Amino acid sequence: MTYARPITRLIDQLTRLPGVGPKTAQRLAFHVLSMNPAEVEQLAASMVDARARVKRCSVCGDLTDQEICPICSDDTRDRGLICVVEEPRDLAAVERTRQFRGVYHVLYGAIAPLDGVGPEQIRIKELLTRVQNGSVQEIVLATNPDVEGDATALFLADLLLPLGIKVTRLARGLPVGGDLEYADEVTLGKALEGRREVR
Repeated sequence: MTYARPITRLIDQLTRLPGVGPKTAQRLAFHVLSMNPAEVEQLAASMVDARARVKRCSVCGDLTDQEICPICSDDTRDRGLICVVEEPRDLAAVERTRQFRGVYHVLYGAIAPLDGVGPEQIRIKELLTRVQNGSVQEIVLATNPDVEGDATALFLADLLLPLGIKVTRLARGLPVGGDLEYADEVTLGKALEGRREVR
């Protein structure tokens, strides 16, 4: 079916979002068109505001609107325990379990040579800088349980173990090939409880 040009443009823009296919984009577009103008303006303004104000935490790399995120600035968190995740959404998944009281480090990716992503393209250097002060006792490698996540975890373990730091990996209660973002809180919580040393 042929739609008016503004509707087609809106549907095209929505299909650029991850996980949004043509049918979902069409449904969302018609929902936006059914909203009152004030709601549409609020939606658009919140998107523009988030894009303009949100940045990476200078310590862990999580998304925040401050220089240092609320987790890194929380004095009750155990700074000797760092959970390494691939993306901010993975950090949010671990936080939902309410079982981890350490701090985080976001890599922004995983080692994937076939996609041209090497160790230099993710935040490994920043992690090593954080552990050099000697106060870190344990690193929890919470990369995704897939080929790239496992390769990244092994690479990090090889770098961290010689420094005398305990290195653990989430237990395999998580499905292989899955993403932390989609794990339920109970499964992810059990995986955190059952973490083990890499070597």
